[in-house]
Amino acid sequence: MAITRRRLLTHCSALGIAIAMGMPVIPASAQGQALAAARRTTILVVGDSLSAEYGLKRGSGWVALLEQRLANEKIAASVVNASISGDTTSGGRSRLTALLKQHSPTHVIIELGGNDALRGLPLAMTQANLAAMAKEAKAAGARVLIVGMQVPPNYGSKYGNDFAALFATVAKEEGAALVPFLLKGVVDAPQAEALFQSDRIHPREAAHPAMLDNVWATLKGLLPR
Repeated sequence: MAITRRRLLTHCSALGIAIAMGMPVIPASAQGQALAAARRTTILVVGDSLSAEYGLKRGSGWVALLEQRLANEKIAASVVNASISGDTTSGGRSRLTALLKQHSPTHVIIELGGNDALRGLPLAMTQANLAAMAKEAKAAGARVLIVGMQVPPNYGSKYGNDFAALFATVAKEEGAALVPFLLKGVVDAPQAEALFQSDRIHPREAAHPAMLDNVWATLKGLLPR
C-alpha cells in the first residue's frame, strides 16, 4: 500500500507542476501516437529482381526513381531497398523480422511472388507467405503495400487468374494497400518486347518509370504530406 501511495503522490505532484506551468497534459496513449506520427518516414522495399535493378545500371530502377519522386514532391522520407534477385515469398518472409528490427520502417512495400510462379510453387504457400509478411509488418507499426504480379498466358488461364487474384485477396484480408500489377503499361505497351531485356522477363531501364507510376498511384495516398 505504501508503494502504491508513493507512486500516486509522485504522479499527482508531477501533474500539479505541469498544470501550474501551463504545460499540456497528454495521456500516455496519445503520447505513443504522437511519437509514432513524428517518426521519420522510412519505406522498406522487400522485393525480387524487378526491384533489385537486375541487368540495369545502379540508380535506374523504379525504387531509385521512387527516391527521386519523393524528393521532387518534397516528402521527407528515406527508402531502403532490401530486394534480392531470385527471391521468393519464403525468402522474403525469412528476412523480414531482421529488416523490421534494423530499419523500423513506417511503410513496407512487398514485391514478391513472381519467382514462386516461375518455380511452380503452390499458390497457397505464396498467399500464406504474403499474408504472414503483411501481418508482421503491421504488427511492427508499418503500413503495408502489396505489389501484384501476373504470369504469361502460357501458364494457362486458370493458374494465371488464380495467381493474379491472390495478391488482391491478401491485401483485402490484411487491410493492406494494393498495386494490382507492377508491369501494367509495360507488357501491354505497343512494341512491348523493346521494353524487356534479352531474357524477355526483366524490364529495361525505359520501363521503370511506368513501374514507378504504378506503385506511386497507390503509395502516395499512404504518405504524410
